Amino acid sequence: MPSRTKTAMFGSAFFTCLCSFVVICVVLATQHWMSSEIRFLGTNSSATVSLTYGLFSGTCAQSVDAGLHLPTKTFQVADNLSNTSAKSMITAIIVILVLSLLSSLLSSGFTCTNAVSNPYQTFLGPIGVYTWNSLCGIFTLIAMILFPVTIEENSLSVELAQGCFAFLQTHVKSEHTYGYSYWIMLLIIFLNIASIIIIYFYDHARYSRKKEQERPIENAPKDVILF
Repeated sequence: MPSRTKTAMFGSAFFTCLCSFVVICVVLATQHWMSSEIRFLGTNSSATVSLTYGLFSGTCAQSVDAGLHLPTKTFQVADNLSNTSAKSMITAIIVILVLSLLSSLLSSGFTCTNAVSNPYQTFLGPIGVYTWNSLCGIFTLIAMILFPVTIEENSLSVELAQGCFAFLQTHVKSEHTYGYSYWIMLLIIFLNIASIIIIYFYDHARYSRKKEQERPIENAPKDVILF
């Protein structure tokens, strides 16, 4: 059976890993990654399209300068994108977040195993926890970088707006605001860092105790050691 200290430390790390897993599920499930206000210029009037969307779906609404407001529409991101590059980037972000989810799940399993037992395999110990938490944080960071790149490089919001309202003509300007579904990915990274720090302190304390136990033998007189 593991010591109380080990159970407490790995139990705390299990809690942070589990929180990370839940937050990744929230990121994938919610559609508040981006809110955009996009202005288009037509022949006789101009229109503003308001978009809120995530990786899978979103909503859009249009208002015309004359005061006309069209009903809010729900759309699927993949259906509104004709740009192959944009579709590929969105798919890549989803795959990366799924990998992050699996890494977080494995990290939770490793920390739970160490909290209730003493595994014989080295990789099932702190090394495994370091590895899976690091991968989870790296995958999440990559997703955070790729999404803004997709927005800017592929004019994602403009294309989604034109997919909602086909008669839109000349794009004038856009204003983008990243939503909570995007920003809470920072929490995932912080939770992974917290898990690594907790296990590092446990591992460092265990190593220090082991060295202290070896020191009396090293400092003992030779005749005592021979005896």
